[in-house]
Amino acid sequence: MPPALRYRSPSRRPLWIIILVTLICVALIGAYVYPPRQYSACYFLSSEVCSPWLPPAPARVYTDDEIAAHVVIRDILSIPSFQPKNPKVAFMFLTPGSLPFERLWEKFFLGHEGRFTIYVHASKEKSVHISSLFIGRNIRSEKVAWGKISMVEAEKRLLANALQDADNQHFVLLSESCVPLHNFDYIYNYLMGTNISFIDCFEDPGPHGTGRYSEHMLPEIEKKDWRKGAQWFSVKRQHAVLILADSLYYSKFKLYCKPGKEGHNCYADEHYLPSFFHMVDPTGIANWSVTHVDWSEGKWHPKAYRAVDVNFELLKNITSIDEIVHVTSNLKKQVHRRPCLWNGMKRPCYLFARKFYPEAIDNLMNLFSNFTVI
Repeated sequence: MPPALRYRSPSRRPLWIIILVTLICVALIGAYVYPPRQYSACYFLSSEVCSPWLPPAPARVYTDDEIAAHVVIRDILSIPSFQPKNPKVAFMFLTPGSLPFERLWEKFFLGHEGRFTIYVHASKEKSVHISSLFIGRNIRSEKVAWGKISMVEAEKRLLANALQDADNQHFVLLSESCVPLHNFDYIYNYLMGTNISFIDCFEDPGPHGTGRYSEHMLPEIEKKDWRKGAQWFSVKRQHAVLILADSLYYSKFKLYCKPGKEGHNCYADEHYLPSFFHMVDPTGIANWSVTHVDWSEGKWHPKAYRAVDVNFELLKNITSIDEIVHVTSNLKKQVHRRPCLWNGMKRPCYLFARKFYPEAIDNLMNLFSNFTVI
């Protein structure tokens, strides 16, 4: 009789199979619980609370300049707002020379001394003033070329001068063709009564939007963050400081956003601030400008108003607009409308308007007290 066969239980398996299956399960659980670390800006900044503007978990390592910029931006945005006893609005005029509507602005300012400051940057010739409110308010100025970085440099120069006054809490950029649409109290309360900056910002997929983007902007500025907007901003003090503090992103625009660059035109004054604030503090801006301009004619320059055009009906129509309209420059000409929300409430969008010819001064002076009554 052959030796008795050794009985083997059918439920047993070789030990190595059990160990292999166990290791695979452990690896899968570990991958789920501990995903691969990606080095985000929050990691580099060692911040307990990641600033909301920082891009989530990028797949690249930041440069030293980027890390330094992130630290500065984060700290500026986290500084609590300080309200002085006498908060003022800084009105910054960017003009080639004298201001054709100085008499109108004098009428607007009179009686509100101590609640505003005036700064004039005259880029071509010295500005000669007829109002005592404007005398002595010229700052050191440099030549400004339309569409070039010198336009942004002039804006920074105005901000630098205005920031020297600690009481200045809001900063409005105006051109020589701008006029006020409301009385001083209305505009002052509109700007001071909210904690956002009014910077025009929208995404235009057409040739006059993302078509101006250059890959030289990489890695700091990606195409998905490229934005466009009117240059006429109104910013709170925190954002004014941020604009002066930025050199990283500004240098990219200075080098690679120029008219005629790489076969297309790029205008820094239309893209720098919209793109910059879209990246660093998108919820801190209104995405529209409080300065009205009419682009409905579809030309390279907006509609300009002559004396014959200026009447009560025109100004009433502008002051009643309560939604912002952006039109893309691609073939679809998509129209994007959104309400102008001030502290969550729908309000008229515009405090100022341009472009008015100097010949309209008498009509505007006659209409001012009527159309500015709220």
